[in-house]
This record gives sequence, C-alpha cells and structure tokens, in this order.
Amino acid sequence: MLPLWLAAKRRSDLNFCYRRPEIPAQRGLALKILTSWCWRGETGTVKDLSRSEIYLFKTIYFPNCCMLVVSGSIREMIGGNESCAAGPMPMSYLTCLTYILGEWTGVEDIEDYLSYAVYLLWVLFPLVAVFLLPGVLVILFYTSILLLHIYKRKNELKEAYSNDFWDGAKQMLATLWDGHGRIWHGYELHGAENIPEGPGLVVFYHGATPADCVYFMARLLIQKKRYCHVVADHFVFRLPGFKILLDAHGVLHGPKEECVNALKKGSLIAIAPGGVREALFSDEMYTIIWGNRKGFAQVAIDAKVPIIPMFTQNVREGVRTLGGIKILRSLYERIRLPIVPVYGGFPVKLRTFIGEPIPYEPNVTAEELTAKCH
Repeated sequence: MLPLWLAAKRRSDLNFCYRRPEIPAQRGLALKILTSWCWRGETGTVKDLSRSEIYLFKTIYFPNCCMLVVSGSIREMIGGNESCAAGPMPMSYLTCLTYILGEWTGVEDIEDYLSYAVYLLWVLFPLVAVFLLPGVLVILFYTSILLLHIYKRKNELKEAYSNDFWDGAKQMLATLWDGHGRIWHGYELHGAENIPEGPGLVVFYHGATPADCVYFMARLLIQKKRYCHVVADHFVFRLPGFKILLDAHGVLHGPKEECVNALKKGSLIAIAPGGVREALFSDEMYTIIWGNRKGFAQVAIDAKVPIIPMFTQNVREGVRTLGGIKILRSLYERIRLPIVPVYGGFPVKLRTFIGEPIPYEPNVTAEELTAKCH
C-alpha cells in the first residue's frame, strides 16, 4: 500500500469535496485539489477536522490511502496506529502523483511498473541517441538551405552587379559549418600549404558522412580564401530541397568531361573514388573500397593537374554504419541507394591531413597513377 501524504489548507476545501459523495465529479475534484497541493509541494495543517470527518473522506474517496493529518504538533496516521514525531513533514509530489495514477488506472503496485519503465528508458536512451545524433548533420544541411533561400531573396537585385552572386552565402555557410566542426569535433586542418595555387584534384577517403569534407571546404575558404568544388553521387541531386545548396556550391555531378573542364578553368576539385559504397561498407580499419575505379586518375591526366591526397583522422569513430550486414550490401548493389543505417555523431577529435601533391607526369597511365594514390 502506497501512502499519500496529504496536507490541507482549509476545512472548507475538504468539505466541498466530500459533501456530495454520491456524485462522481466530486471525487475528481478531490483528486484535482490533492494533485494541485502535492505538485506545489505546499505544507498546511488541518486544525478543525474531526476524526469522523477524516474517516469519511478516507473511506469514501481514498479507501486505500493513509492520510497524515497535521494539527499543531500532533500527527495521526489514519488507517494505522503509527505515530510521527513533531515537526514539519515535507511532501513528495512524485509520491502523490504515483498514488493518484494508481487510483485512476486501478493497477496495483503501479510504482513497480513505473520503476521498470524508468529503467528501460535509461537503458534504451543511449541506443536511441546514437541513431538520432547523425540527424544533426541533416539539420545543418537544411539550415544551410534555409539560409541560402533567405540570402537569395534578400540579394536578388544585386545579382547583376556582383561577380559571384553566391560569394556572401558561401562565407556565411562556411562560418556555420566551421563553427560546428570547432565546437563538436575540435576540427583541425593540417598541410593546407600543400594545396597548389592553381588547379588540383583532391582525392580523399569517404567516411560514413561527408562532414569532414564539408569542414575542410569551410576551413579552406575561411583561411585561404580558396573555394573547393566537390563531386557528389547522383542520388544527392535527387534529395528534396538540395538543388539550391548544390547550385550555390557548384557541386559537380561527376562526368569526366565536366570535371576536366572545371580543372582547366583553374578550379580545385575534391573527389572520393570510393563514393557511397566506401562510405557505407568500409569499417573501422579504414578499408579503401575503390574497386576498379580509375576515372579520377584519367581526369587528372587529361587536365594535366596534380593529385592532392587527403585523409581525416577518426572520421570512422565519429559516425559508423551497419554495413557489415550482408543483406544490406546486396540490397545496395541492387538499387544503388544509401539505405544502410548510420549511428554515432560522437564528439571525437577530427584532424584532416593534406599530403604532398602527386605531380602530373605525361607518360604515366591511369592504372599507375591510381596505384600511387593508394
């Protein structure tokens, strides 16, 4: 039996509750008054309630309730012969609400069920959290999209007088993403001096998410005032609302001719040869999954530009995937959509390292250049 510590302020309040016991609404009103008093955690005294009145309230409305009646320095535990020492007795609103919930539901020992539910909540919360944290990146992407729409709306009239309409927007989003990288991952960029002044092809390992590449692009723009384009998988261009984001950042779809033309114009381009397959199915050993892909090497040869290797430390510890499940790998190979669940979003330290450029050599083949990049 769970005791309910009851403290009443005025006799009239209780009289109003139990004057008409035959009306069910009065019982609900009594419960509301008790809930209100317990929730506020207030302590009062019952100075002029007789034993018969208390017994009537107890037996009609709360037959299983042990009421503690406070009258000066005397306390009587109705429903038992227990006595309490003098002094103020604090009330627990959780105890009160637990009892009332038991009265409403009619479930005995409801506190045991509530304790079990709380236990399950604490056990399952970390598991739920690791699958929800990667959603922060999705929120950041759509926040970027919203900011771009606001920027576009605000600066439409300036387009004719600006060299690049999206210059201000790129700086704004670079600040947003660089701030997230600094705060959540303590992001660092090392070896930025290895990036040539002219065109170049940055080749990097693809983590479970492209967050490290976005951090790199943001930091490079802030520090070096240099913008890096990126080649994205075809499914990215079908994501709802992403068109303005892709247009603002000049994201490339990936045909060789488009990449070669951009490089010949002096652009810096980043590409992950492993693509989505590497993102989803690589592991904590950072296994490179390039297959027979040599197109990036042929692009560098055709454009006569160096290849700049890039790797981000701990990128797999931050976010991981369930790519070890074979059926998911088979399903991906069939539909070519990233349906593998990701989890994590842990605040691990991320450091991006830029290696020394692999210079263009006119007599090297795509196979040989690909081997050098490994």
